[in-house]
Amino acid sequence: MKKFLALMLAAAMLLSVTSAFAEKTTLTMWCIATESDANRPAYEKAIAEYEAAHPDVEIKWEAFENQSYKTKIKTAMSDPSTLPDIFFTWAGAFCGDFVEQGNVYCLNEAYKPFADQLPEVMLQNASYGDNGDHYAVPLTMNIVALFANMDLLAQVGWDHVPTTYEDLTACCDALVAAGITPFGCAGSETWCVTEYLEPIIEKTIGYEELNAIFAGKATWNDPAIAKAVDTFQDMIVKGYFDPDGLTLGNDQVKANFIAGKYAFYQNGSWNCGEVNDAEGNFQVALFPVMDTEKATYGQVIGGPSDSLAVAATSKNAELAAQAAFELGRGICHYGYLAGSGLPAWTPDYDTSDVKPLVADVAKMVAESEGMVLFGDTAMSADPANIYLNYVSQVYGCEIDGAGFVEGLTNTLQ
Repeated sequence: MKKFLALMLAAAMLLSVTSAFAEKTTLTMWCIATESDANRPAYEKAIAEYEAAHPDVEIKWEAFENQSYKTKIKTAMSDPSTLPDIFFTWAGAFCGDFVEQGNVYCLNEAYKPFADQLPEVMLQNASYGDNGDHYAVPLTMNIVALFANMDLLAQVGWDHVPTTYEDLTACCDALVAAGITPFGCAGSETWCVTEYLEPIIEKTIGYEELNAIFAGKATWNDPAIAKAVDTFQDMIVKGYFDPDGLTLGNDQVKANFIAGKYAFYQNGSWNCGEVNDAEGNFQVALFPVMDTEKATYGQVIGGPSDSLAVAATSKNAELAAQAAFELGRGICHYGYLAGSGLPAWTPDYDTSDVKPLVADVAKMVAESEGMVLFGDTAMSADPANIYLNYVSQVYGCEIDGAGFVEGLTNTLQ
């Protein structure tokens, strides 16, 4: 009898363990945190933390390169059954297109338990409809920043990052004369080109006007925009940009900058951690003002954009929504401390070790006088693709400012 009872108890325990494994829920997720992405460690830590707190849930995730992901996620939206439970998205019209298609799960209810940790203003870029319903969880917020290698600038007599365009050109001319390439830009990834062109346009026409253009409420047909594009191309013609950059990817360009091949690198503030930790003397600033009557130094490109959303087709949408908020909070936490973004969530942890360059960018954001969301996410998919095509032609000097303005005016308006 004792042996029989022991066998029965063992069988019951085995059944219990087997049942526990059987009841484990798998949530799938897509993101852009590839091995080389600055946010990768933050994702890894946040996912491990979530799974430890929820042993009955497994996060099965895949990461894709930035540019290819944009194509992948848009393609998946045409067949929502192929979507993962949770997916990375940019805010603005990029996510808005998916919401209009009915492919994104509304997060209003899931947001309530996290409202005291995540200010509602941070969700505005991913809130849609007359009621401002929430559809994505913000991770970190970032702006376009101008990184400078002060060791290289010192070689041509500069001890600070130029704050006027006249000083910037004087500095770049001195760098070129000394055999130092001023800028690196990844031409094979057009979004990197916008990180240069958009600040120049914004600092020429002002952030309010550029916001209106991206929203389709104002025209591209502005001679000031043509002038801004011509200024950008003039910088290219003068040899301010590495000509090899036309075919390079962003990872290589960033590595070149950190290695001392370029004096400046203009890209997202999510690079602060990597640049901060590199050997050398680096500073971070903003692109100078082009027209002081229309723009100010404190006008920036960026804002809360990187987000996680839940597919409306998810069989575990409610669980996925709760997971998206917990993962978003964790990614924000670890990303902020690592220097890959400013916090969209209110920090409830020790921030005394925040990296100096991150603190500098935080001050810029606090003192900013206006923001414009990144153009390729502020616009809907089709207009954004057309816009990026013209930006690519500008960097390759296939069209000038007049051609850029005429093309976008005729095509989009």
